[in-house]
Amino acid sequence: MAQPLVRSSNGQLVWPTETGTIIDRIGNTPLHRLTRGEALAPGVELWAKLEHVNPGGSIKDRPAAMMIIDGIATGRLAAGRTIIDSTSGNTGVALALIGKNLGYDVTICMSNGVPRDTRRILLALGAELVLTDERLGSDGAMLRAFEIADADPARYFMPDQYSNPANPLAHYLTTAPEIWRQTQGRITHLVAPIGTSGTLMGTSRRLREYNPRIEIIAVEPDAARHGLYGMRHIPSTIRPKIYREDAFDRVIRVPTETAYDAARRLACSDGLLLGASSAAVIEAARIVARDRRDAVIVAICPDSGTRYLSTALFDAPEPPVAPAPSAAPPM
Repeated sequence: MAQPLVRSSNGQLVWPTETGTIIDRIGNTPLHRLTRGEALAPGVELWAKLEHVNPGGSIKDRPAAMMIIDGIATGRLAAGRTIIDSTSGNTGVALALIGKNLGYDVTICMSNGVPRDTRRILLALGAELVLTDERLGSDGAMLRAFEIADADPARYFMPDQYSNPANPLAHYLTTAPEIWRQTQGRITHLVAPIGTSGTLMGTSRRLREYNPRIEIIAVEPDAARHGLYGMRHIPSTIRPKIYREDAFDRVIRVPTETAYDAARRLACSDGLLLGASSAAVIEAARIVARDRRDAVIVAICPDSGTRYLSTALFDAPEPPVAPAPSAAPPM
Protein backbone atom coordinates (compact mmCIF):
# COMPACT_ATOMS: atom_id res chain seq x y z
CA MET A 1 0.00 0.00 0.00
CA ALA A 2 1.35 3.44 -0.92
CA GLN A 3 2.57 5.62 1.91
CA PRO A 4 1.49 9.27 2.34
CA LEU A 5 3.48 11.68 0.20
CA VAL A 6 4.68 13.66 3.21
CA ARG A 7 6.54 11.73 5.89
CA SER A 8 8.48 13.30 8.76
CA SER A 9 10.70 12.27 11.65
CA ASN A 10 10.93 14.52 14.70
CA GLY A 11 9.31 17.27 12.68
CA GLN A 12 11.93 17.09 9.91
CA LEU A 13 11.16 16.32 6.28
CA VAL A 14 12.60 13.07 4.99
CA TRP A 15 12.65 11.65 1.49
CA PRO A 16 9.42 9.68 1.09
CA THR A 17 9.29 6.10 -0.17
CA GLU A 18 6.50 4.04 -1.70
CA THR A 19 4.32 7.02 -2.45
CA GLY A 20 2.77 5.46 -5.54
CA THR A 21 3.87 8.54 -7.53
CA ILE A 22 6.67 9.36 -9.98
CA ILE A 23 8.77 10.44 -6.96
CA ASP A 24 9.45 6.75 -6.31
CA ARG A 25 11.48 6.61 -9.52
CA ILE A 26 13.80 9.50 -8.61
CA GLY A 27 17.36 8.91 -7.44
CA ASN A 28 19.64 5.89 -7.20
CA THR A 29 21.38 7.02 -10.37
CA PRO A 30 24.49 5.11 -11.46
CA LEU A 31 28.17 5.89 -11.13
CA HIS A 32 30.07 5.30 -14.39
CA ARG A 33 33.85 4.96 -14.28
CA LEU A 34 35.68 7.04 -16.90
CA THR A 35 38.63 5.10 -18.27
CA ARG A 36 39.25 6.79 -21.62
CA GLY A 37 40.92 10.11 -22.39
CA GLU A 38 44.09 11.24 -20.67
CA ALA A 39 45.97 8.73 -18.54
CA LEU A 40 45.34 8.98 -14.81
CA ALA A 41 47.98 8.50 -12.14
CA PRO A 42 48.11 5.13 -10.37
CA GLY A 43 45.29 4.65 -7.93
CA VAL A 44 43.18 7.52 -9.32
CA GLU A 45 39.54 6.69 -10.10
CA LEU A 46 37.30 9.13 -11.95
CA TRP A 47 33.57 8.49 -11.74
CA ALA A 48 30.64 10.27 -13.37
CA LYS A 49 27.31 10.26 -11.53
CA LEU A 50 24.81 10.15 -14.38
CA GLU A 51 21.77 12.14 -13.29
CA HIS A 52 20.03 12.01 -16.66
CA VAL A 53 18.75 8.56 -15.62
CA ASN A 54 16.15 10.30 -13.43
CA PRO A 55 12.61 10.21 -14.91
CA GLY A 56 12.71 13.90 -15.82
CA GLY A 57 16.14 13.54 -17.41
CA SER A 58 18.17 15.57 -14.91
CA ILE A 59 19.36 16.01 -11.34
CA LYS A 60 16.66 18.65 -10.86
CA ASP A 61 14.07 15.94 -10.25
CA ARG A 62 15.48 15.65 -6.72
CA PRO A 63 15.03 19.27 -5.53
CA ALA A 64 11.78 19.70 -7.47
CA ALA A 65 10.30 16.73 -5.63
CA MET A 66 11.58 17.94 -2.26
CA MET A 67 10.24 21.48 -2.77
CA ILE A 68 6.83 20.11 -3.75
CA ILE A 69 6.85 17.77 -0.74
CA ASP A 70 7.73 20.73 1.49
CA GLY A 71 4.96 22.83 -0.05
CA ILE A 72 2.39 20.13 0.65
CA ALA A 73 3.70 19.58 4.18
CA THR A 74 3.46 23.27 5.06
CA GLY A 75 0.09 23.74 3.39
CA ARG A 76 1.43 26.33 0.94
CA LEU A 77 0.74 23.96 -1.95
CA ALA A 78 -2.91 23.23 -1.47
CA ALA A 79 -5.13 21.40 -3.92
CA GLY A 80 -6.07 23.61 -6.87
CA ARG A 81 -3.02 25.87 -6.66
CA THR A 82 -0.66 26.32 -9.59
CA ILE A 83 3.08 25.68 -9.23
CA ILE A 84 5.15 28.51 -10.72
CA ASP A 85 8.90 29.04 -10.85
CA SER A 86 11.70 30.31 -13.05
CA THR A 87 14.21 27.98 -14.64
CA SER A 88 16.93 27.65 -17.23
CA GLY A 89 15.30 24.38 -18.24
CA ASN A 90 15.75 21.28 -16.10
CA THR A 91 13.95 22.40 -12.94
CA GLY A 92 11.01 23.45 -15.07
CA VAL A 93 10.80 20.01 -16.66
CA ALA A 94 11.05 18.37 -13.23
CA LEU A 95 8.33 20.59 -11.72
CA ALA A 96 6.07 19.93 -14.69
CA LEU A 97 6.65 16.18 -14.61
CA ILE A 98 6.11 15.80 -10.86
CA GLY A 99 3.45 18.50 -10.58
CA LYS A 100 1.32 17.00 -13.33
CA ASN A 101 1.76 13.53 -11.86
CA LEU A 102 0.37 14.85 -8.57
CA GLY A 103 -2.48 16.75 -10.23
CA TYR A 104 -1.21 20.36 -10.21
CA ASP A 105 -1.08 22.90 -13.01
CA VAL A 106 2.41 24.27 -13.67
CA THR A 107 3.59 27.62 -15.06
CA ILE A 108 7.24 28.03 -16.01
CA CYS A 109 9.06 31.31 -16.62
CA MET A 110 12.21 31.08 -18.72
CA SER A 111 14.41 33.07 -21.04
CA ASN A 112 13.56 32.70 -24.71
CA GLY A 113 17.20 31.72 -25.13
CA VAL A 114 16.53 28.34 -23.50
CA PRO A 115 16.99 25.55 -26.08
CA ARG A 116 13.97 24.75 -28.22
CA ASP A 117 14.21 21.09 -27.15
CA THR A 118 13.45 22.01 -23.54
CA ARG A 119 10.53 24.23 -24.45
CA ARG A 120 8.99 21.42 -26.49
CA ILE A 121 9.31 19.00 -23.57
CA LEU A 122 7.57 21.47 -21.26
CA LEU A 123 4.74 22.03 -23.71
CA ALA A 124 4.38 18.27 -24.19
CA LEU A 125 4.02 17.93 -20.41
CA GLY A 126 1.21 20.50 -20.45
CA ALA A 127 3.06 23.32 -18.70
CA GLU A 128 2.24 26.95 -19.42
CA LEU A 129 5.32 28.84 -20.62
CA VAL A 130 6.11 32.50 -19.95
CA LEU A 131 9.12 33.56 -22.02
CA THR A 132 11.33 36.50 -21.02
CA ASP A 133 13.97 38.53 -22.84
CA GLU A 134 17.07 36.44 -23.55
CA ARG A 135 19.29 39.43 -22.73
CA LEU A 136 18.11 39.30 -19.10
CA GLY A 137 19.05 35.64 -18.71
CA SER A 138 17.80 33.54 -15.81
CA ASP A 139 17.61 36.61 -13.57
CA GLY A 140 14.95 38.12 -15.82
CA ALA A 141 12.91 34.93 -15.70
CA MET A 142 13.20 34.85 -11.91
CA LEU A 143 11.93 38.41 -11.53
CA ARG A 144 9.01 37.71 -13.88
CA ALA A 145 7.99 34.63 -11.88
CA PHE A 146 7.94 36.71 -8.70
CA GLU A 147 5.78 39.36 -10.42
CA ILE A 148 3.19 36.79 -11.48
CA ALA A 149 3.13 34.98 -8.13
CA ASP A 150 2.96 38.18 -6.09
CA ALA A 151 0.06 39.48 -8.19
CA ASP A 152 -2.14 36.49 -7.25
CA PRO A 153 -0.72 34.76 -4.13
CA ALA A 154 -3.92 32.78 -3.56
CA ARG A 155 -3.49 31.06 -6.92
CA TYR A 156 0.23 30.33 -7.07
CA PHE A 157 2.76 28.31 -5.11
CA MET A 158 6.30 29.44 -5.97
CA PRO A 159 9.00 27.07 -4.68
CA ASP A 160 11.72 29.66 -5.52
CA GLN A 161 14.50 27.16 -6.12
CA TYR A 162 17.21 29.78 -5.52
CA SER A 163 16.11 30.38 -1.93
CA ASN A 164 14.29 27.24 -0.84
CA PRO A 165 16.14 25.15 1.80
CA ALA A 166 14.33 22.08 0.45
CA ASN A 167 16.55 22.35 -2.64
CA PRO A 168 19.85 21.45 -0.89
CA LEU A 169 17.94 19.19 1.52
CA ALA A 170 17.09 16.88 -1.38
CA HIS A 171 20.78 16.33 -2.08
CA TYR A 172 21.62 16.01 1.61
CA LEU A 173 19.03 13.23 1.90
CA THR A 174 19.61 11.42 -1.41
CA THR A 175 22.57 12.42 -3.61
CA ALA A 176 25.29 12.36 -0.93
CA PRO A 177 24.24 9.06 0.71
CA GLU A 178 24.11 7.43 -2.73
CA ILE A 179 27.64 8.57 -3.57
CA TRP A 180 28.94 7.45 -0.17
CA ARG A 181 27.33 4.04 -0.60
CA GLN A 182 28.37 3.61 -4.23
CA THR A 183 32.02 4.39 -3.47
CA GLN A 184 31.97 2.31 -0.25
CA GLY A 185 32.97 5.48 1.58
CA ARG A 186 36.18 5.83 -0.46
CA ILE A 187 35.34 9.15 -2.14
CA THR A 188 38.13 11.73 -1.71
CA HIS A 189 36.93 14.52 -4.06
CA LEU A 190 33.50 15.76 -5.12
CA VAL A 191 33.24 17.92 -8.25
CA ALA A 192 29.86 19.58 -8.78
CA PRO A 193 28.40 22.46 -10.82
CA ILE A 194 27.00 25.73 -9.53
CA GLY A 195 23.51 26.54 -10.77
CA THR A 196 21.06 27.32 -8.01
CA SER A 197 23.91 25.80 -5.93
CA GLY A 198 21.54 23.34 -4.25
CA THR A 199 23.44 20.28 -5.49
CA LEU A 200 26.75 21.56 -4.19
CA MET A 201 25.40 22.86 -0.87
CA GLY A 202 23.43 19.77 0.13
CA THR A 203 25.80 17.09 -1.15
CA SER A 204 28.92 18.69 0.32
CA ARG A 205 27.31 19.15 3.74
CA ARG A 206 26.37 15.48 4.06
CA LEU A 207 29.66 14.17 2.64
CA ARG A 208 31.62 16.30 5.10
CA GLU A 209 29.60 14.76 7.90
CA TYR A 210 30.71 11.36 6.66
CA ASN A 211 34.34 12.46 6.20
CA PRO A 212 35.51 16.06 6.78
CA ARG A 213 38.62 15.43 4.67
CA ILE A 214 36.69 15.07 1.42
CA GLU A 215 37.69 17.93 -0.89
CA ILE A 216 34.78 19.77 -2.50
CA ILE A 217 35.33 21.47 -5.88
CA ALA A 218 32.76 23.84 -7.38
CA VAL A 219 32.52 24.38 -11.13
CA GLU A 220 31.14 27.47 -12.83
CA PRO A 221 31.42 29.23 -16.22
CA ASP A 222 34.42 31.51 -16.71
CA ALA A 223 32.35 34.48 -17.92
CA ALA A 224 29.01 36.21 -17.43
CA ARG A 225 27.85 35.43 -20.97
CA HIS A 226 28.25 31.72 -21.55
CA GLY A 227 26.59 28.71 -23.13
CA LEU A 228 26.64 26.33 -20.17
CA TYR A 229 22.88 25.98 -19.68
CA GLY A 230 21.88 25.44 -16.07
CA MET A 231 25.14 26.80 -14.67
CA ARG A 232 25.57 30.17 -13.00
CA HIS A 233 28.45 32.65 -13.10
CA ILE A 234 28.09 33.75 -9.48
CA PRO A 235 30.09 37.03 -9.70
CA SER A 236 27.76 38.48 -12.36
CA THR A 237 24.29 37.26 -11.32
CA ILE A 238 21.83 37.51 -8.47
CA ARG A 239 23.40 35.30 -5.80
CA PRO A 240 21.10 32.46 -4.68
CA LYS A 241 20.15 32.74 -1.01
CA ILE A 242 21.07 29.09 -0.43
CA TYR A 243 24.62 29.66 -1.74
CA ARG A 244 27.51 29.55 0.75
CA GLU A 245 31.18 29.85 -0.15
CA ASP A 246 32.24 27.78 2.85
CA ALA A 247 30.53 24.75 1.30
CA PHE A 248 33.45 24.12 -1.06
CA ASP A 249 37.25 24.25 -0.98
CA ARG A 250 37.99 25.65 -4.43
CA VAL A 251 36.31 26.71 -7.65
CA ILE A 252 37.29 25.83 -11.22
CA ARG A 253 35.96 28.04 -14.00
CA VAL A 254 35.49 26.37 -17.37
CA PRO A 255 35.12 28.23 -20.71
CA THR A 256 32.10 27.37 -22.83
CA GLU A 257 34.12 26.13 -25.80
CA THR A 258 36.25 23.92 -23.56
CA ALA A 259 33.08 22.30 -22.21
CA TYR A 260 31.63 21.94 -25.72
CA ASP A 261 34.80 20.26 -26.95
CA ALA A 262 34.74 17.94 -23.95
CA ALA A 263 31.08 17.02 -24.59
CA ARG A 264 31.82 16.14 -28.22
CA ARG A 265 34.88 14.13 -27.22
CA LEU A 266 32.99 12.20 -24.53
CA ALA A 267 30.24 11.35 -27.01
CA CYS A 268 32.68 9.96 -29.56
CA SER A 269 35.18 8.28 -27.22
CA ASP A 270 32.99 7.04 -24.37
CA GLY A 271 29.53 6.92 -25.89
CA LEU A 272 28.36 9.42 -23.26
CA LEU A 273 26.01 12.00 -24.73
CA LEU A 274 26.14 14.66 -22.01
CA GLY A 275 25.09 18.28 -21.70
CA ALA A 276 27.69 21.03 -21.63
CA SER A 277 27.39 21.49 -17.87
CA SER A 278 28.10 17.79 -17.33
CA ALA A 279 31.08 18.00 -19.68
CA ALA A 280 32.36 21.07 -17.82
CA VAL A 281 32.24 19.15 -14.54
CA ILE A 282 34.12 16.20 -16.03
CA GLU A 283 36.70 18.58 -17.49
CA ALA A 284 37.18 20.11 -14.04
CA ALA A 285 37.43 16.63 -12.51
CA ARG A 286 40.22 15.79 -14.96
CA ILE A 287 42.04 18.93 -13.87
CA VAL A 288 41.73 17.81 -10.25
CA ALA A 289 43.00 14.35 -11.17
CA ARG A 290 46.19 15.59 -12.86
CA ASP A 291 48.07 16.24 -9.62
CA ARG A 292 46.54 13.48 -7.52
CA ARG A 293 47.47 9.91 -6.67
CA ASP A 294 45.22 7.35 -5.01
CA ALA A 295 42.12 9.50 -5.30
CA VAL A 296 38.47 8.63 -5.85
CA ILE A 297 36.92 11.57 -7.69
CA VAL A 298 33.16 11.80 -8.30
CA ALA A 299 31.85 14.26 -10.90
CA ILE A 300 28.12 15.04 -10.76
CA CYS A 301 26.71 15.21 -14.29
CA PRO A 302 23.36 17.04 -14.23
CA ASP A 303 21.86 15.97 -17.56
CA SER A 304 22.38 14.49 -21.02
CA GLY A 305 23.03 16.08 -24.37
CA THR A 306 19.67 15.11 -25.84
CA ARG A 307 18.15 18.29 -24.42
CA TYR A 308 20.58 20.44 -26.47
CA LEU A 309 20.47 18.89 -29.92
CA SER A 310 19.03 22.11 -31.37
CA THR A 311 21.95 24.19 -30.02
CA ALA A 312 25.54 24.69 -31.13
CA LEU A 313 26.71 22.03 -28.68
CA PHE A 314 26.43 19.22 -31.23
CA ASP A 315 26.13 21.39 -34.33
CA ALA A 316 27.56 19.46 -37.26
CA PRO A 317 26.70 19.12 -40.97
CA GLU A 318 24.46 16.20 -41.75
CA PRO A 319 25.54 13.70 -44.42
CA PRO A 320 24.11 14.20 -47.91
CA VAL A 321 21.02 12.24 -48.88
CA ALA A 322 21.85 9.44 -51.29
CA PRO A 323 20.29 9.96 -54.74
CA ALA A 324 17.33 7.82 -55.72
CA PRO A 325 18.25 4.83 -57.92
CA SER A 326 17.78 5.43 -61.63
CA ALA A 327 16.05 2.11 -62.08
CA ALA A 328 14.20 -0.35 -59.93
CA PRO A 329 16.47 -2.94 -58.30
CA PRO A 330 16.47 -6.38 -59.89
CA MET A 331 14.03 -8.89 -58.47
